Amino acid sequence: MKKAPLLAALTLLTFNASAETKSVEMVDLNSGQVVGVVEVSESKYGTVFSPNLDKLPPGMHGFHLHSNGSCESSLKNGKRVLGGAAGGHFDPEHTGQHGFPWADDNHLGDLPGLYVDSNGKAAVPVLAPRVKLSDISGKAIMIHAGGDNHSDHPAKLGGGGARIVCGVAK
Repeated sequence: MKKAPLLAALTLLTFNASAETKSVEMVDLNSGQVVGVVEVSESKYGTVFSPNLDKLPPGMHGFHLHSNGSCESSLKNGKRVLGGAAGGHFDPEHTGQHGFPWADDNHLGDLPGLYVDSNGKAAVPVLAPRVKLSDISGKAIMIHAGGDNHSDHPAKLGGGGARIVCGVAK
């Protein structure tokens, strides 16, 4: 699969988006440093998340909309969880299932993976076909350490692992 046509198509989605755009500042949960922004806009194909991020680990990363509007840490079983106050993946239909962004039987907050290049930059837009711009208000946008297989098997929640970057949509 050639990357250039895909990038061009996703870039066109960004330009065809509605006039309203939300800019979400993204923060490294370990250092507290701002790593950039994700511009979020709605198009006729769904909601477009356009990252302009730097200083991230290269590769594919789990990318999700979480239920709560907080990036604070929490305690779970006596251990500190970075970004834990964001709660679980946004799941207004209470499906309890992790899955593909275009499927109807899983979390609404399950987004396509976020690609970070070898220089630590994320700039490839992500299209979430079921998400509306209004869905993101008051929610955390989370980047996980590992990739996402869009399943609960063999690892729960796609296997993305630790939460590494977070921002709250206003």
